[in-house]
Parts: sequence; C-alpha cells; structure tokens
Amino acid sequence: MPKSNLLMRFLTAVIAGPAILALLYFGQPWYFAVFVGLATLIGAFELFAMTHADDKVSQGVGALLTVGVLFVLWQWTGNARVLVTMLLLLPLLSMGLVLVRLGEMRTAALRVAAGVFGPLYLGGGLATLALLRRDAGTDGPSFVLLTFMLSWFSDTGAYFAGRFLGKHKLYEAVSPKKTIEGAIGGLAAAVLGGGVAAHFLYLRSLPLIDGVVLSIVAGALGQAGDLGESLLKRSVGVKDSGGIVPGHGGILDRVDALLVTGTLTYLYVVWVRG
Repeated sequence: MPKSNLLMRFLTAVIAGPAILALLYFGQPWYFAVFVGLATLIGAFELFAMTHADDKVSQGVGALLTVGVLFVLWQWTGNARVLVTMLLLLPLLSMGLVLVRLGEMRTAALRVAAGVFGPLYLGGGLATLALLRRDAGTDGPSFVLLTFMLSWFSDTGAYFAGRFLGKHKLYEAVSPKKTIEGAIGGLAAAVLGGGVAAHFLYLRSLPLIDGVVLSIVAGALGQAGDLGESLLKRSVGVKDSGGIVPGHGGILDRVDALLVTGTLTYLYVVWVRG
C-alpha cells in the first residue's frame, strides 16, 4: 500500500472515528440505526452496480430490498412470522426482477442469486450492529465497538505482518497480496486488540475466555469475509467497490470483515450471553 494511501486512511479514521463513537455512545439507538441504514444503502448500490451492471433500475430495487431487510430486522426482530415471510419472498422478488429486467441471458442466474444474497448478507450483516446497540442493554455500544475493533485490528495487523513478514501466499487466485503470515498477524491482533482489550478496558462484563474465543472465530472468519469480497470484485473486474471513503475505497471495502464480526458478535450475545 502506498504511503500516501496509508496516510489518507489514517486521517479518515481520525476524523470519522470520534464522530461514530459519539453517535454510538451518546446518541439514541435509532440514531445509530439511521447511520447504519445510510451505510447499507450506499453499500447496496456498490454491490448491485457490480452484479447488475448497466441496469440502474435493478440496482435501485436491490438497494431498497437491502435496506428493507435491515428495517424488517430492526422493526420485527422477535416476530418469526414476519422474518419467515421475508425469507420466502426475497427469492420470488429477485426472480421477478430479473424476469422483468432480463438483460443478458448469460448473467441472469448470477443476478437472481445476487438479488437474494445481497440483501440478506449486507442488510442483515449491518443490521446486527444496530441490533447490538439497541438490544444488548448498557453494554450495547461497547459490543458494537468490539465488532469494530475485531475488524480493524485484524485488517491492520494483517497489513503490517504481511508487509514485513509475508512470504507465503494465502489465496493468490483471489487476493494476490495476502499472505499466511499476514493472516496470522491479523488474527493475533484481533485477539489482543479485540477480546482481550475489551475485557480489560471497555467491556468488563465480557469474560476473558469468551473474548478470546470470539476474537479467534470472528477474526478468522472476518478475514474470510474480506476474501469473499475480493472474490466478488475480481469476478467482475473491479479494484474497489467504490470511492466514497478517502483512502479506503467504497463502503463494501470497509465493511467486508465487519459484516462477519458483527454477525458473530450478535449471535454470541443472543445465544451465549442471553
């Protein structure tokens, strides 16, 4: 990564980080949900611009469906009938959209699949951040912060470990620059800067062993989420999903691992913490 780009990333984090933390800790839960919703909308347009290229109507419908998933999860989290209805209708809506907006036959199946995957993966994954903020009690903001730290420390640790120690390619066909050494460094950074730091600094109700296990699982699978987005971009021939975040590319480029760490942290709170 060029030094100028690294500096831009640092400056963006310095400016955006405090604003997001202030919104997270001092704003009402629905304020943060609106912020997440805006990020979801932008990320959805980036995603569907890749999968539904040259079809603005389908991109707009896909973005609305993605935000719709977030809204349904926020509004009817505990209503199984509404959630099942959403899951059953999404494939039908995606199929119907492609039938109406047929385009190139060779990519029709991809667009049908993307119309189901995109809203659930992006809308559902980012919804977990808003749900954590609202439903995890007084620790809600800190659990959201933990998801950020797991993602950020994993990404940063992987970058520096890969830069100075990386020799063996991790998955060259998908992401040529990533190395095994970088992945290990990212995982170690996620454990130390994520679960361990949370237990001792800002989320003391989180047992240390839970924090370590969650960091290992979420840190490792978060890197898989990063690889997954790289796979998507390489398959459609783009370098970045967008350019809205200076030095970082698009929203999707920033939330690829966060979608995973947020989901797993939310599932931890629901199933383990109770």
